[in-house]
Amino acid sequence: MRVVVLADTHGPRRWRSCPPRVAEQLRGAEVILHAGDVCVRPVLDELAEYAPVHVVKGNNDGPDVVAPETLELELAGLRVGMIHDSGPAKGRLGRMRRRFPAADLVVFGHSHIPLDESAGGFRIFNPGSPTDRRRQPYGTVGVLEVDGGELVEAKIVAVT
Repeated sequence: MRVVVLADTHGPRRWRSCPPRVAEQLRGAEVILHAGDVCVRPVLDELAEYAPVHVVKGNNDGPDVVAPETLELELAGLRVGMIHDSGPAKGRLGRMRRRFPAADLVVFGHSHIPLDESAGGFRIFNPGSPTDRRRQPYGTVGVLEVDGGELVEAKIVAVT
């Protein structure tokens, strides 16, 4: 299963329409995970044209973005937790493990800083932002390959 992970798209100020290099990654996705700060519903509507979208609410999301604060789901046997703000960097891995004890992977956003960290069979993943890179060298998205309940590959892909 090919999963594209987004966060912090910040439409319409930063995302007026899907950037071409993001669209390249979305083509062929079986599922899209958005870790919040969509900001406006039309971004989700556009993403849904590529694949089913699972989203959590971010701190900048407007009232038209109806989403839970956290979400737990299974993708091809992989147990995934989602949250927008995972808190401070210090202690994040342990804190997310406690928050989502059944998860194999936790996807989050908020910082706009791409991160892929793991320990003891548990992984946390922030795709960064494709449209608001802040102090990062590139705008980014995440691409996950899931097979038989295993995360076969996780990569951060530069899209700017």
